[in-house]
Amino acid sequence: MLGKMKVEKKFLSKDKWHSVTRVFRYIRPYLGYFIFGMIMLALSSVILMVFLFVAGEMANAANGESRFGLPVRDYGWVFLILLVAQAAFSYLRTVSMAIVSENGMADLRKDLFNKIATLPYPYFESKRIGELTSRITNDIEKLQNTFSVTLAEFLRQIITLVIGIAVLAWLAPRLSLIMLASIPVVVLVAMVFGRYIRKISKERQDQMADSNTIAEEVLQNFQIVKSFTNEYVESLRYSRSIKEVVEISIRYAKWRGFFFMFVITLLFGGIFFVLWQGALMVESGDMKLGDLFSFIMYTGMIGGAIAGLGSLTTQLIGAIGATDRVFEILDQEHEIELSKPLKTYPRFNGTVSFADVSFAYPSRPEITVLKDIDIHIESGQTIALVGASGAGKSTLTSLLLRLYDYDRGIISIDGEDVRQIDLTTLRRNMALVPQDISLFAGSIRENILYGRPDASEEEVVDAARNANALDFINEFPDGLDTIVGERGAKVSGGQRQRIAIARALLRDPAILILDEATSSLDAESEQLVQLALDTLMKGRTSIIIAHRLSTVRNVDQIYVLAQGEIVESGTHDELMSNQHGAYNQLARLQLETD
Repeated sequence: MLGKMKVEKKFLSKDKWHSVTRVFRYIRPYLGYFIFGMIMLALSSVILMVFLFVAGEMANAANGESRFGLPVRDYGWVFLILLVAQAAFSYLRTVSMAIVSENGMADLRKDLFNKIATLPYPYFESKRIGELTSRITNDIEKLQNTFSVTLAEFLRQIITLVIGIAVLAWLAPRLSLIMLASIPVVVLVAMVFGRYIRKISKERQDQMADSNTIAEEVLQNFQIVKSFTNEYVESLRYSRSIKEVVEISIRYAKWRGFFFMFVITLLFGGIFFVLWQGALMVESGDMKLGDLFSFIMYTGMIGGAIAGLGSLTTQLIGAIGATDRVFEILDQEHEIELSKPLKTYPRFNGTVSFADVSFAYPSRPEITVLKDIDIHIESGQTIALVGASGAGKSTLTSLLLRLYDYDRGIISIDGEDVRQIDLTTLRRNMALVPQDISLFAGSIRENILYGRPDASEEEVVDAARNANALDFINEFPDGLDTIVGERGAKVSGGQRQRIAIARALLRDPAILILDEATSSLDAESEQLVQLALDTLMKGRTSIIIAHRLSTVRNVDQIYVLAQGEIVESGTHDELMSNQHGAYNQLARLQLETD
Protein backbone atom coordinates (compact mmCIF):
# COMPACT_ATOMS: atom_id res chain seq x y z
CA MET A 1 0.00 0.00 0.00
CA LEU A 2 2.84 2.39 0.88
CA GLY A 3 4.53 1.68 -2.44
CA LYS A 4 1.31 2.39 -4.26
CA MET A 5 0.98 5.75 -2.47
CA LYS A 6 4.54 6.67 -3.42
CA VAL A 7 3.93 5.83 -7.06
CA GLU A 8 0.71 7.87 -7.06
CA LYS A 9 2.43 10.89 -5.52
CA LYS A 10 5.25 10.62 -8.04
CA PHE A 11 2.77 10.46 -10.88
CA LEU A 12 0.91 13.51 -9.61
CA SER A 13 4.17 15.40 -9.26
CA LYS A 14 5.10 14.54 -12.84
CA ASP A 15 1.64 15.57 -14.00
CA LYS A 16 1.90 18.97 -12.32
CA TRP A 17 5.32 19.53 -13.85
CA HIS A 18 3.83 18.73 -17.24
CA SER A 19 1.20 21.45 -16.72
CA VAL A 20 3.92 23.99 -15.91
CA THR A 21 5.95 23.13 -19.01
CA ARG A 22 2.81 23.45 -21.13
CA VAL A 23 2.37 27.05 -19.97
CA PHE A 24 5.91 27.79 -21.09
CA ARG A 25 4.93 26.78 -24.62
CA TYR A 26 2.96 30.02 -24.76
CA ILE A 27 6.17 31.88 -23.91
CA ARG A 28 8.17 30.19 -26.69
CA PRO A 29 7.15 32.65 -29.47
CA TYR A 30 8.53 35.46 -27.29
CA LEU A 31 11.60 33.55 -26.14
CA GLY A 32 13.98 36.29 -27.31
CA TYR A 33 12.27 38.86 -25.10
CA PHE A 34 12.18 36.34 -22.24
CA ILE A 35 15.92 35.60 -22.47
CA PHE A 36 16.72 39.32 -22.79
CA GLY A 37 14.54 40.04 -19.77
CA MET A 38 16.30 37.33 -17.76
CA ILE A 39 19.70 38.76 -18.73
CA MET A 40 18.58 42.23 -17.64
CA LEU A 41 17.25 40.72 -14.42
CA ALA A 42 20.57 39.01 -13.75
CA LEU A 43 22.55 42.17 -14.48
CA SER A 44 20.35 44.34 -12.26
CA SER A 45 20.69 41.77 -9.47
CA VAL A 46 24.47 41.67 -9.88
CA ILE A 47 24.62 45.48 -9.86
CA LEU A 48 22.70 45.50 -6.57
CA MET A 49 25.12 43.03 -4.99
CA VAL A 50 28.08 45.03 -6.32
CA PHE A 51 26.51 48.14 -4.78
CA LEU A 52 26.60 46.48 -1.35
CA PHE A 53 30.22 45.44 -1.80
CA VAL A 54 31.22 48.96 -2.90
CA ALA A 55 29.46 50.38 0.16
CA GLY A 56 31.62 48.19 2.37
CA GLU A 57 34.76 49.20 0.49
CA MET A 58 33.84 52.86 1.00
CA ALA A 59 33.71 52.17 4.76
CA ASN A 60 37.12 50.50 4.50
CA ALA A 61 38.46 53.54 2.58
CA ALA A 62 37.17 55.85 5.29
CA ASN A 63 38.98 53.64 7.82
CA GLY A 64 42.20 53.62 5.75
CA GLU A 65 41.87 49.94 4.74
CA SER A 66 40.68 50.19 1.09
CA ARG A 67 41.53 47.27 -1.22
CA PHE A 68 41.51 49.47 -4.35
CA GLY A 69 43.15 52.67 -3.17
CA LEU A 70 40.20 54.88 -4.16
CA PRO A 71 39.57 58.00 -2.05
CA VAL A 72 36.16 58.27 -0.43
CA ARG A 73 35.11 61.20 -2.68
CA ASP A 74 35.43 59.00 -5.83
CA TYR A 75 32.93 56.47 -4.50
CA GLY A 76 30.12 58.96 -5.23
CA TRP A 77 30.79 58.59 -8.97
CA VAL A 78 30.90 54.81 -8.63
CA PHE A 79 27.52 54.84 -6.90
CA LEU A 80 26.08 57.13 -9.59
CA ILE A 81 27.24 54.82 -12.40
CA LEU A 82 25.82 51.79 -10.58
CA LEU A 83 22.47 53.52 -9.96
CA VAL A 84 22.09 54.55 -13.62
CA ALA A 85 22.99 51.02 -14.78
CA GLN A 86 20.57 49.50 -12.25
CA ALA A 87 17.75 51.79 -13.40
CA ALA A 88 18.37 51.00 -17.09
CA PHE A 89 18.53 47.25 -16.52
CA SER A 90 15.38 47.28 -14.36
CA TYR A 91 13.44 49.27 -16.98
CA LEU A 92 14.47 46.97 -19.82
CA ARG A 93 13.67 43.90 -17.73
CA THR A 94 10.21 45.24 -16.82
CA VAL A 95 9.31 46.05 -20.44
CA SER A 96 10.67 42.76 -21.80
CA MET A 97 8.79 40.64 -19.26
CA ALA A 98 5.61 42.67 -19.87
CA ILE A 99 5.85 41.87 -23.59
CA VAL A 100 6.30 38.18 -22.75
CA SER A 101 3.53 37.95 -20.16
CA GLU A 102 0.97 40.12 -21.98
CA ASN A 103 1.38 38.38 -25.34
CA GLY A 104 1.86 34.89 -23.95
CA MET A 105 -1.17 35.06 -21.69
CA ALA A 106 -3.22 36.72 -24.45
CA ASP A 107 -2.46 33.67 -26.61
CA LEU A 108 -3.44 31.37 -23.75
CA ARG A 109 -6.63 33.33 -23.10
CA LYS A 110 -7.55 33.14 -26.80
CA ASP A 111 -6.88 29.40 -26.89
CA LEU A 112 -9.01 28.94 -23.78
CA PHE A 113 -11.87 30.97 -25.25
CA ASN A 114 -11.60 29.11 -28.56
CA LYS A 115 -11.67 25.79 -26.73
CA ILE A 116 -14.76 26.79 -24.74
CA ALA A 117 -16.45 28.03 -27.93
CA THR A 118 -15.83 24.71 -29.70
CA LEU A 119 -16.80 22.36 -26.87
CA PRO A 120 -19.90 20.19 -27.41
CA TYR A 121 -23.21 21.38 -26.00
CA PRO A 122 -23.46 18.72 -23.21
CA TYR A 123 -20.31 20.12 -21.60
CA PHE A 124 -22.08 23.38 -20.79
CA GLU A 125 -24.89 21.49 -19.08
CA SER A 126 -22.37 20.15 -16.57
CA LYS A 127 -20.63 23.50 -15.94
CA ARG A 128 -21.76 26.85 -14.60
CA ILE A 129 -21.07 29.91 -16.72
CA GLY A 130 -19.44 31.79 -13.83
CA GLU A 131 -16.96 28.95 -13.35
CA LEU A 132 -15.87 29.11 -17.00
CA THR A 133 -15.67 32.92 -16.87
CA SER A 134 -13.47 32.66 -13.79
CA ARG A 135 -11.02 30.47 -15.71
CA ILE A 136 -10.66 33.10 -18.45
CA THR A 137 -10.35 36.00 -16.01
CA ASN A 138 -9.04 35.08 -12.54
CA ASP A 139 -6.88 32.07 -13.41
CA ILE A 140 -5.28 33.64 -16.48
CA GLU A 141 -4.68 36.85 -14.53
CA LYS A 142 -2.91 34.84 -11.84
CA LEU A 143 -0.68 33.24 -14.48
CA GLN A 144 -0.04 36.64 -16.07
CA ASN A 145 1.07 38.08 -12.73
CA THR A 146 3.31 35.06 -12.27
CA PHE A 147 5.17 35.69 -15.52
CA SER A 148 5.30 39.48 -15.26
CA VAL A 149 6.23 39.77 -11.56
CA THR A 150 6.43 36.61 -9.48
CA LEU A 151 8.75 34.55 -11.71
CA ALA A 152 11.13 37.47 -12.22
CA GLU A 153 11.24 38.17 -8.49
CA PHE A 154 11.74 34.50 -7.73
CA LEU A 155 14.76 34.35 -10.06
CA ARG A 156 16.05 37.64 -8.62
CA GLN A 157 16.00 36.18 -5.12
CA ILE A 158 17.78 33.04 -6.34
CA ILE A 159 20.52 35.18 -7.95
CA THR A 160 20.76 37.32 -4.81
CA LEU A 161 21.06 34.20 -2.68
CA VAL A 162 23.77 32.60 -4.82
CA ILE A 163 25.89 35.74 -5.26
CA GLY A 164 25.38 36.79 -1.67
CA ILE A 165 26.49 33.45 -0.29
CA ALA A 166 29.52 33.43 -2.64
CA VAL A 167 30.61 36.90 -1.49
CA LEU A 168 30.04 36.01 2.18
CA ALA A 169 32.11 32.85 1.77
CA TRP A 170 34.93 35.04 0.36
CA LEU A 171 34.63 37.77 2.99
CA ALA A 172 34.17 35.58 6.06
CA PRO A 173 34.06 31.80 5.52
CA ARG A 174 33.32 30.96 9.17
CA LEU A 175 30.40 33.37 9.42
CA SER A 176 28.96 32.25 6.08
CA LEU A 177 28.82 28.62 7.29
CA ILE A 178 26.70 29.75 10.22
CA MET A 179 24.33 31.49 7.80
CA LEU A 180 24.15 28.50 5.46
CA ALA A 181 23.14 26.17 8.27
CA SER A 182 19.66 27.72 8.36
CA ILE A 183 18.91 27.36 4.63
CA PRO A 184 18.22 23.56 4.49
CA VAL A 185 15.77 23.92 7.37
CA VAL A 186 13.89 26.70 5.56
CA VAL A 187 13.77 24.71 2.31
CA LEU A 188 12.43 21.63 4.08
CA VAL A 189 9.73 23.63 5.82
CA ALA A 190 8.80 25.30 2.51
CA MET A 191 8.32 21.86 0.89
CA VAL A 192 6.10 20.63 3.69
CA PHE A 193 3.99 23.75 3.93
CA GLY A 194 3.88 24.35 0.19
CA ARG A 195 1.77 21.30 -0.62
CA TYR A 196 -0.91 22.18 1.93
CA ILE A 197 -0.88 25.89 1.03
CA ARG A 198 -1.39 24.98 -2.62
CA LYS A 199 -4.41 22.85 -1.74
CA ILE A 200 -6.02 25.73 0.18
CA SER A 201 -5.23 28.13 -2.69
CA LYS A 202 -7.08 25.86 -5.12
CA GLU A 203 -10.06 25.68 -2.75
CA ARG A 204 -10.12 29.48 -2.57
CA GLN A 205 -10.07 29.85 -6.36
CA ASP A 206 -12.88 27.31 -6.78
CA GLN A 207 -15.02 29.01 -4.16
CA MET A 208 -14.35 32.40 -5.74
CA ALA A 209 -15.52 30.95 -9.06
CA ASP A 210 -18.75 29.83 -7.36
CA SER A 211 -19.29 33.35 -6.01
CA ASN A 212 -18.76 34.81 -9.48
CA THR A 213 -21.28 32.34 -10.85
CA ILE A 214 -23.94 33.48 -8.39
CA ALA A 215 -23.32 37.14 -9.28
CA GLU A 216 -23.53 36.37 -13.01
CA GLU A 217 -26.74 34.39 -12.59
CA VAL A 218 -28.37 37.26 -10.74
CA LEU A 219 -27.29 39.79 -13.36
CA GLN A 220 -28.39 37.56 -16.24
CA ASN A 221 -31.79 36.97 -14.64
CA PHE A 222 -32.24 40.40 -13.11
CA GLN A 223 -35.80 40.75 -14.33
CA ILE A 224 -36.80 37.48 -12.65
CA VAL A 225 -35.06 38.46 -9.41
CA LYS A 226 -36.88 41.80 -9.38
CA SER A 227 -40.28 40.43 -10.34
CA PHE A 228 -40.14 37.82 -7.56
CA THR A 229 -38.64 40.36 -5.09
CA ASN A 230 -35.88 37.91 -4.29
CA GLU A 231 -33.14 40.50 -3.75
CA TYR A 232 -32.84 39.41 -0.11
CA VAL A 233 -32.68 35.72 -1.05
CA GLU A 234 -29.92 36.38 -3.58
CA SER A 235 -28.11 38.58 -1.09
CA LEU A 236 -28.10 35.72 1.42
CA ARG A 237 -26.95 33.23 -1.23
CA TYR A 238 -24.08 35.47 -2.31
CA SER A 239 -23.17 36.32 1.30
CA ARG A 240 -22.93 32.63 2.21
CA SER A 241 -20.63 32.02 -0.73
CA ILE A 242 -18.44 35.03 0.08
CA LYS A 243 -18.34 33.93 3.72
CA GLU A 244 -16.87 30.62 2.61
CA VAL A 245 -14.31 32.50 0.49
CA VAL A 246 -13.35 34.56 3.56
CA GLU A 247 -13.06 31.46 5.77
CA ILE A 248 -10.84 29.69 3.28
CA SER A 249 -8.78 32.85 2.73
CA ILE A 250 -8.25 33.31 6.47
CA ARG A 251 -7.20 29.66 6.78
CA TYR A 252 -4.84 30.27 3.85
CA ALA A 253 -3.45 33.39 5.55
CA LYS A 254 -2.96 31.55 8.87
CA TRP A 255 -0.86 28.83 7.28
CA ARG A 256 1.15 31.36 5.29
CA GLY A 257 1.57 33.46 8.45
CA PHE A 258 2.74 30.42 10.41
CA PHE A 259 5.23 29.64 7.66
CA PHE A 260 6.57 33.21 7.58
CA MET A 261 6.73 33.31 11.38
CA PHE A 262 8.95 30.24 11.42
CA VAL A 263 11.18 31.46 8.59
CA ILE A 264 11.59 34.99 9.94
CA THR A 265 12.33 33.75 13.47
CA LEU A 266 14.99 31.42 12.14
CA LEU A 267 16.48 34.06 9.85
CA PHE A 268 16.63 36.91 12.31
CA GLY A 269 17.98 34.62 14.98
CA GLY A 270 20.75 33.61 12.60
CA ILE A 271 21.40 37.20 11.51
CA PHE A 272 21.79 38.51 15.06
CA PHE A 273 24.05 35.60 15.96
CA VAL A 274 26.23 36.32 12.91
CA LEU A 275 26.40 40.03 13.74
CA TRP A 276 27.53 39.21 17.23
CA GLN A 277 30.23 36.88 15.92
CA GLY A 278 31.33 39.47 13.33
CA ALA A 279 31.63 42.18 15.94
CA LEU A 280 33.87 39.89 17.98
CA MET A 281 36.07 39.27 14.89
CA VAL A 282 36.42 43.03 14.18
CA GLU A 283 37.32 43.58 17.82
CA SER A 284 40.02 40.92 17.60
CA GLY A 285 41.36 42.27 14.27
CA ASP A 286 40.37 39.19 12.26
CA MET A 287 37.97 41.20 10.07
CA LYS A 288 37.87 44.69 8.56
CA LEU A 289 35.13 47.07 9.70
CA GLY A 290 33.99 47.72 6.09
CA ASP A 291 33.79 43.97 5.46
CA LEU A 292 31.56 43.59 8.51
CA PHE A 293 29.44 46.44 7.13
CA SER A 294 29.15 44.62 3.76
CA PHE A 295 28.57 41.34 5.56
CA ILE A 296 25.67 42.84 7.51
CA MET A 297 24.07 44.17 4.32
CA TYR A 298 24.63 40.92 2.44
CA THR A 299 23.20 38.99 5.36
CA GLY A 300 20.11 41.19 5.32
CA MET A 301 19.75 40.72 1.56
CA ILE A 302 20.12 36.96 1.88
CA GLY A 303 17.62 36.87 4.72
CA GLY A 304 15.19 38.91 2.68
CA ALA A 305 15.79 36.63 -0.32
CA ILE A 306 15.05 33.50 1.68
CA ALA A 307 11.94 35.05 3.22
CA GLY A 308 10.90 36.29 -0.21
CA LEU A 309 11.41 32.86 -1.69
CA GLY A 310 8.92 31.49 0.82
CA SER A 311 6.29 34.03 -0.20
CA LEU A 312 7.04 33.69 -3.91
CA THR A 313 6.96 29.91 -3.68
CA THR A 314 3.42 29.97 -2.31
CA GLN A 315 2.42 32.32 -5.15
CA LEU A 316 4.00 30.01 -7.73
CA ILE A 317 2.20 27.06 -6.13
CA GLY A 318 -1.07 28.97 -6.43
CA ALA A 319 -0.25 29.65 -10.10
CA ILE A 320 0.26 25.93 -10.68
CA GLY A 321 -3.24 25.37 -9.28
CA ALA A 322 -4.57 27.92 -11.78
CA THR A 323 -2.63 26.13 -14.53
CA ASP A 324 -4.31 22.85 -13.67
CA ARG A 325 -7.77 24.41 -13.97
CA VAL A 326 -6.99 26.09 -17.28
CA PHE A 327 -5.57 22.95 -18.88
CA GLU A 328 -8.44 20.90 -17.52
CA ILE A 329 -10.59 22.83 -20.03
CA LEU A 330 -7.98 22.89 -22.79
CA ASP A 331 -7.73 19.08 -22.59
CA GLN A 332 -11.44 18.62 -23.29
CA GLU A 333 -12.38 17.12 -26.64
CA HIS A 334 -13.71 19.81 -28.97
CA GLU A 335 -16.28 19.14 -31.67
CA ILE A 336 -15.02 21.41 -34.48
CA GLU A 337 -11.74 22.89 -35.66
CA LEU A 338 -11.68 26.67 -35.76
CA SER A 339 -10.83 28.02 -39.18
CA LYS A 340 -11.66 31.06 -41.27
CA PRO A 341 -15.29 30.70 -42.45
CA LEU A 342 -15.75 29.91 -46.12
CA LYS A 343 -17.89 32.26 -48.17
CA THR A 344 -19.85 29.33 -49.63
CA TYR A 345 -20.63 25.88 -48.29
CA PRO A 346 -22.08 22.83 -50.06
CA ARG A 347 -25.83 23.46 -50.00
CA PHE A 348 -28.25 20.72 -49.00
CA ASN A 349 -31.34 19.89 -51.03
CA GLY A 350 -33.06 19.56 -47.66
CA THR A 351 -34.51 16.03 -47.56
CA VAL A 352 -34.49 15.01 -43.88
CA SER A 353 -35.10 11.55 -42.46
CA PHE A 354 -35.28 10.17 -38.92
CA ALA A 355 -35.16 6.36 -39.05
CA ASP A 356 -35.79 4.39 -35.81
CA VAL A 357 -34.04 7.07 -33.71
CA SER A 358 -33.79 6.64 -29.94
CA PHE A 359 -32.01 8.93 -27.51
CA ALA A 360 -31.22 9.47 -23.83
CA TYR A 361 -29.42 12.53 -22.48
CA PRO A 362 -25.81 11.83 -21.40
CA SER A 363 -26.58 13.27 -17.96
CA ARG A 364 -29.62 10.95 -17.59
CA PRO A 365 -28.74 7.78 -19.54
CA GLU A 366 -31.37 5.73 -17.72
CA ILE A 367 -34.26 7.79 -19.16
CA THR A 368 -35.00 7.33 -22.86
CA VAL A 369 -36.52 10.62 -24.05
CA LEU A 370 -37.01 9.60 -27.71
CA LYS A 371 -38.14 6.14 -28.74
CA ASP A 372 -38.07 4.70 -32.28
CA ILE A 373 -38.75 8.00 -34.08
CA ASP A 374 -39.52 7.71 -37.82
CA ILE A 375 -40.01 10.97 -39.76
CA HIS A 376 -39.42 11.73 -43.42
CA ILE A 377 -39.41 15.28 -44.82
CA GLU A 378 -39.04 15.92 -48.52
CA SER A 379 -37.03 18.92 -49.71
CA GLY A 380 -39.10 22.09 -49.41
CA GLN A 381 -41.78 20.51 -47.20
CA THR A 382 -42.97 22.00 -43.91
CA ILE A 383 -43.72 19.71 -40.99
CA ALA A 384 -44.87 20.47 -37.46
CA LEU A 385 -44.03 18.77 -34.18
CA VAL A 386 -46.76 19.14 -31.57
CA GLY A 387 -47.31 17.72 -28.12
CA ALA A 388 -47.15 18.52 -24.45
CA SER A 389 -44.06 20.00 -22.84
CA GLY A 390 -41.38 17.37 -22.34
CA ALA A 391 -42.65 15.20 -25.22
CA GLY A 392 -39.29 15.46 -27.02
CA LYS A 393 -39.99 18.07 -29.73
CA SER A 394 -36.99 20.31 -29.10
CA THR A 395 -34.80 17.27 -28.48
CA LEU A 396 -35.48 16.10 -32.04
CA THR A 397 -34.22 19.37 -33.52
CA SER A 398 -31.21 19.31 -31.18
CA LEU A 399 -30.28 15.92 -32.63
CA LEU A 400 -30.67 17.25 -36.16
CA LEU A 401 -28.28 20.10 -35.28
CA ARG A 402 -26.03 17.50 -33.63
CA LEU A 403 -25.99 19.32 -30.33
CA TYR A 404 -26.20 15.74 -29.07
CA ASP A 405 -25.40 12.45 -30.76
CA TYR A 406 -28.21 9.92 -30.74
CA ASP A 407 -27.94 6.38 -29.37
CA ARG A 408 -29.69 4.30 -32.03
CA GLY A 409 -31.04 4.70 -35.53
CA ILE A 410 -30.00 7.11 -38.28
CA ILE A 411 -30.71 10.78 -38.96
CA SER A 412 -29.87 11.60 -42.56
CA ILE A 413 -29.93 14.65 -44.81
CA ASP A 414 -30.11 14.02 -48.56
CA GLY A 415 -29.45 10.37 -47.80
CA GLU A 416 -26.22 10.95 -45.82
CA ASP A 417 -25.87 10.20 -42.10
CA VAL A 418 -25.49 13.54 -40.27
CA ARG A 419 -22.67 12.02 -38.23
CA GLN A 420 -20.66 11.73 -41.44
CA ILE A 421 -21.28 15.34 -42.49
CA ASP A 422 -18.78 18.06 -41.55
CA LEU A 423 -20.31 19.75 -38.51
CA THR A 424 -19.75 23.29 -39.79
CA THR A 425 -21.31 22.43 -43.16
CA LEU A 426 -24.24 20.78 -41.38
CA ARG A 427 -25.04 23.76 -39.17
CA ARG A 428 -24.27 26.30 -41.88
CA ASN A 429 -27.20 24.84 -43.84
CA MET A 430 -29.58 25.38 -40.93
CA ALA A 431 -31.08 28.30 -39.06
CA LEU A 432 -32.93 28.29 -35.76
CA VAL A 433 -35.56 30.83 -34.70
CA PRO A 434 -36.26 30.02 -31.05
CA GLN A 435 -39.11 31.10 -28.78
CA ASP A 436 -36.80 32.95 -26.40
CA ILE A 437 -34.75 35.16 -28.71
CA SER A 438 -31.32 36.06 -27.40
CA LEU A 439 -29.72 39.06 -29.07
CA PHE A 440 -26.20 40.34 -28.57
CA ALA A 441 -25.77 43.68 -26.84
CA GLY A 442 -24.57 45.47 -29.99
CA SER A 443 -26.53 47.13 -32.79
CA ILE A 444 -29.44 45.77 -34.84
CA ARG A 445 -27.11 45.62 -37.85
CA GLU A 446 -24.58 43.49 -35.95
CA ASN A 447 -27.32 41.11 -34.80
CA ILE A 448 -28.67 40.64 -38.34
CA LEU A 449 -25.14 40.23 -39.71
CA TYR A 450 -24.63 37.39 -37.23
CA GLY A 451 -26.47 35.23 -39.77
CA ARG A 452 -23.77 35.92 -42.38
CA PRO A 453 -20.99 38.30 -41.28
CA ASP A 454 -19.74 38.97 -44.83
CA ALA A 455 -23.13 40.16 -46.13
CA SER A 456 -23.41 43.54 -47.84
CA GLU A 457 -25.42 46.50 -46.52
CA GLU A 458 -28.00 45.96 -49.25
CA GLU A 459 -28.46 42.32 -48.22
CA VAL A 460 -28.92 43.36 -44.57
CA VAL A 461 -31.60 45.89 -45.54
CA ASP A 462 -33.37 43.32 -47.77
CA ALA A 463 -33.34 40.77 -44.94
CA ALA A 464 -34.81 43.34 -42.54
CA ARG A 465 -37.48 44.30 -45.08
CA ASN A 466 -38.49 40.68 -45.77
CA ALA A 467 -38.68 40.07 -42.02
CA ASN A 468 -41.16 42.96 -41.62
CA ALA A 469 -38.56 44.65 -39.44
CA LEU A 470 -37.44 47.58 -41.58
CA ASP A 471 -40.38 49.82 -40.63
CA PHE A 472 -39.76 49.74 -36.89
CA ILE A 473 -35.98 49.90 -37.46
CA ASN A 474 -36.35 53.12 -39.45
CA GLU A 475 -38.43 54.62 -36.64
CA PHE A 476 -35.38 54.50 -34.36
CA PRO A 477 -33.17 57.63 -34.63
CA ASP A 478 -30.09 55.46 -35.24
CA GLY A 479 -31.82 52.97 -37.55
CA LEU A 480 -29.74 49.82 -38.02
CA ASP A 481 -27.12 51.26 -35.64
CA THR A 482 -29.61 51.21 -32.74
CA ILE A 483 -28.14 49.41 -29.72
CA VAL A 484 -30.50 46.64 -28.57
CA GLY A 485 -29.01 46.28 -25.08
CA GLU A 486 -28.15 43.19 -23.08
CA ARG A 487 -30.03 40.20 -24.56
CA GLY A 488 -32.14 42.66 -26.61
CA ALA A 489 -33.72 44.33 -23.58
CA LYS A 490 -34.24 47.67 -25.39
CA VAL A 491 -36.57 46.25 -28.06
CA SER A 492 -39.93 44.49 -27.69
CA GLY A 493 -40.54 40.76 -27.98
CA GLY A 494 -42.04 41.05 -31.45
CA GLN A 495 -39.16 43.24 -32.60
CA ARG A 496 -36.64 40.75 -31.25
CA GLN A 497 -38.38 37.95 -33.14
CA ARG A 498 -38.30 39.88 -36.43
CA ILE A 499 -34.60 40.74 -35.96
CA ALA A 500 -33.99 37.02 -35.42
CA ILE A 501 -35.97 36.20 -38.57
CA ALA A 502 -33.92 38.76 -40.53
CA ARG A 503 -30.81 37.06 -39.18
CA ALA A 504 -32.11 33.69 -40.41
CA LEU A 505 -33.11 35.15 -43.80
CA LEU A 506 -29.61 36.54 -44.27
CA ARG A 507 -28.19 33.09 -43.56
CA ASP A 508 -30.38 31.64 -46.34
CA PRO A 509 -30.54 28.13 -44.81
CA ALA A 510 -31.64 24.98 -46.61
CA ILE A 511 -33.33 23.73 -43.43
CA LEU A 512 -35.24 25.99 -41.05
CA ILE A 513 -36.19 25.21 -37.45
CA LEU A 514 -38.88 27.31 -35.76
CA ASP A 515 -39.12 26.54 -32.06
CA GLU A 516 -42.48 28.01 -30.94
CA ALA A 517 -41.43 31.28 -32.57
CA THR A 518 -44.77 33.08 -32.02
CA SER A 519 -46.09 31.52 -28.82
CA SER A 520 -45.18 34.39 -26.50
CA LEU A 521 -46.40 37.28 -28.68
CA ASP A 522 -49.56 39.37 -28.65
CA ALA A 523 -51.98 39.07 -31.59
CA GLU A 524 -50.66 42.07 -33.54
CA SER A 525 -47.02 41.10 -33.15
CA GLU A 526 -47.84 37.47 -33.92
CA GLN A 527 -49.44 38.47 -37.22
CA LEU A 528 -46.40 40.52 -38.27
CA VAL A 529 -44.02 37.77 -37.22
CA GLN A 530 -46.09 35.09 -38.94
CA LEU A 531 -45.97 37.05 -42.22
CA ALA A 532 -42.19 37.26 -41.86
CA LEU A 533 -42.02 33.53 -41.11
CA ASP A 534 -44.07 32.73 -44.22
CA THR A 535 -41.48 34.63 -46.26
CA LEU A 536 -38.66 32.84 -44.46
CA MET A 537 -40.10 29.34 -45.06
CA LYS A 538 -40.56 29.71 -48.81
CA GLY A 539 -38.48 27.18 -50.72
CA ARG A 540 -36.96 25.64 -47.58
CA THR A 541 -37.40 22.48 -45.60
CA SER A 542 -39.03 23.75 -42.41
CA ILE A 543 -39.59 22.10 -39.04
CA ILE A 544 -42.03 23.93 -36.77
CA ILE A 545 -42.28 23.18 -33.07
CA ALA A 546 -45.81 24.42 -32.41
CA HIS A 547 -47.57 25.44 -29.25
CA ARG A 548 -50.52 27.17 -30.89
CA LEU A 549 -52.11 24.65 -33.24
CA SER A 550 -53.58 27.48 -35.29
CA THR A 551 -50.10 28.10 -36.70
CA VAL A 552 -49.79 24.61 -38.22
CA ARG A 553 -53.04 24.27 -40.16
CA ASN A 554 -51.37 24.52 -43.56
CA VAL A 555 -48.23 22.45 -43.02
CA ASP A 556 -47.61 19.35 -45.12
CA GLN A 557 -47.45 16.94 -42.20
CA ILE A 558 -48.02 17.09 -38.44
CA TYR A 559 -46.35 14.70 -36.01
CA VAL A 560 -47.85 14.38 -32.53
CA LEU A 561 -45.39 13.36 -29.81
CA ALA A 562 -46.17 11.99 -26.37
CA GLN A 563 -43.55 10.76 -23.91
CA GLY A 564 -40.91 10.57 -26.60
CA GLU A 565 -42.95 8.63 -29.14
CA ILE A 566 -44.87 9.61 -32.28
CA VAL A 567 -48.47 8.71 -31.50
CA GLU A 568 -50.10 10.32 -34.56
CA SER A 569 -49.20 11.88 -37.87
CA GLY A 570 -51.07 13.47 -40.75
CA THR A 571 -52.44 16.77 -42.01
CA HIS A 572 -54.50 19.06 -39.81
CA ASP A 573 -57.78 17.91 -41.37
CA GLU A 574 -56.83 14.24 -41.14
CA LEU A 575 -55.91 14.47 -37.49
CA MET A 576 -58.96 16.54 -36.57
CA SER A 577 -61.20 13.88 -38.14
CA ASN A 578 -60.10 11.40 -35.49
CA GLN A 579 -62.38 12.35 -32.58
CA HIS A 580 -60.39 10.31 -30.06
CA GLY A 581 -56.93 11.19 -31.35
CA ALA A 582 -54.26 13.02 -29.34
CA TYR A 583 -54.19 15.97 -31.77
CA ASN A 584 -57.98 16.42 -31.58
CA GLN A 585 -57.82 16.40 -27.79
CA LEU A 586 -55.00 18.97 -27.80
CA ALA A 587 -57.04 21.20 -30.14
CA ARG A 588 -60.15 20.97 -27.96
CA LEU A 589 -58.16 21.64 -24.79
CA GLN A 590 -56.53 24.68 -26.38
CA LEU A 591 -59.90 25.94 -27.60
CA GLU A 592 -61.30 25.68 -24.06
CA THR A 593 -58.38 27.59 -22.52
CA ASP A 594 -58.29 30.40 -25.13
